[in-house]
Amino acid sequence: MTEQPSTGTRQATRAVRLSERAWGYLLASPAFLLVGLVAVAPIAAALWLSLHRRLPVFGVEEFVGAWNYLQLWSDDRFWAACRTTLYFTVLSVATELLLGFGLALLLDGLTNGAGKSPRWAQVMIVVPWAIPTVVSAQIWAWLYQPDYGLLNYLLHRVNLITAPIDWLADPDWAIHAAVVMDVWKTAPFAALLLLAGLKTIPRDLYAAARVDGAGAWQQFRHITLPLLMPVVVIVLVFRTMDAVRVFDAVYVLTGGGPGNSTETLSIYAYKTLFQTLQFGYGSALATAMFLIVAALSSLYLLLLRRHLQEAT
Repeated sequence: MTEQPSTGTRQATRAVRLSERAWGYLLASPAFLLVGLVAVAPIAAALWLSLHRRLPVFGVEEFVGAWNYLQLWSDDRFWAACRTTLYFTVLSVATELLLGFGLALLLDGLTNGAGKSPRWAQVMIVVPWAIPTVVSAQIWAWLYQPDYGLLNYLLHRVNLITAPIDWLADPDWAIHAAVVMDVWKTAPFAALLLLAGLKTIPRDLYAAARVDGAGAWQQFRHITLPLLMPVVVIVLVFRTMDAVRVFDAVYVLTGGGPGNSTETLSIYAYKTLFQTLQFGYGSALATAMFLIVAALSSLYLLLLRRHLQEAT
């Protein structure tokens, strides 16, 4: 018969495990404290402030509960900012994903015998992403300039336009100008992640598929896309989070104008907080944006988990 451990032995083992866990928490406590100070504390402060009506200019500060959030439902400007943010997010993220896929497949096709893409190609892809967003936005503002901008000059030279277009002053063009700038800036990020995912796919699968008579489209549909889906979801999560809370790219280009045609949720919250000094309502706007980002991220991760479960 196998000798059963005594009660004292089990208690000693449990005590050792508890002490190891306590020691682990102790070692991790500086990191927990730092995260709490940097992330949790500002979020808690914003939530608390969103429950107040605070106008320092007029000396107004009172607790209003959920009144600020109820005001969002009847705020036409809030819903207009939501529509602008949604349009910007869908258009930019979809374009970045498609363009990033194309760039990743192109770089993967240039792979040499050692399994590496040419360094010059990788550098060219990374350059737009490495430029700070504010600098990129200012560069594109110069390109869009109606009188001496390069874009109008090139379009005029090839006879696509007869008169200069003020891209950033036209409500129909301004949001699309911001999307183009954002795609140019961040498509390389998607391309690099997708390229890394492509490198993990065994080449033997493609060789076996070619032997079975599968064409390029069939290989992409049945091998590349399914195996790359987790990376695609990661790209969508990161890019959607960035696009929903976009601020600097659009603000430098248009300031939210002309009118409010390019005013995203971040810009509206910024103007409410720091231009009209409505700290309570501005905090409610920021909290609403945070909840939207959290909901979209949770949805993407749920889809990824379901895909992985179906794959296994």
